[in-house]
Amino acid sequence: MPSELQQVELDIPIEVIWDFIRDENNWAPLVPGYIQHEKINDRQISWEFKSDLVVMKKKVTLVIDIKEWNEPSKVSFELKRKNEKYIGEGYFEAKAINRNKTRITGFLEINATGPMGTLANTLFKKAIQITDEEVAVAISSKLEDFTKK
Repeated sequence: MPSELQQVELDIPIEVIWDFIRDENNWAPLVPGYIQHEKINDRQISWEFKSDLVVMKKKVTLVIDIKEWNEPSKVSFELKRKNEKYIGEGYFEAKAINRNKTRITGFLEINATGPMGTLANTLFKKAIQITDEEVAVAISSKLEDFTKK
């Protein structure tokens, strides 16, 4: 199963980070290929984006199912394709290093199944790494802008 762990330290208080994370409108558009998202309820978000895995280019709709929400430290979730089984999971974790500095950790694991599962998992491995790095930079940058408001 392809997975990726990203960590970044920001000179931003943990409370500011959680004010940002609390609203999916702040971070959902930062994922590469983003098209749109919709909050289904307090525990689910439907997320549509363009997938570009070299040999597989298509529009994908995922449902993020929040399993744990422990503010201000951790959110864990499962990913499902709309009307299908589990395909992955992950978490977002924040830890205050001091009053004005926070370490953010993001983890994502994907497990494609079916006839193309092995190929898809091979492609996902590189795509997850690139996407996670891009998202980490985008969220960090957006958080810095968010603190200036």
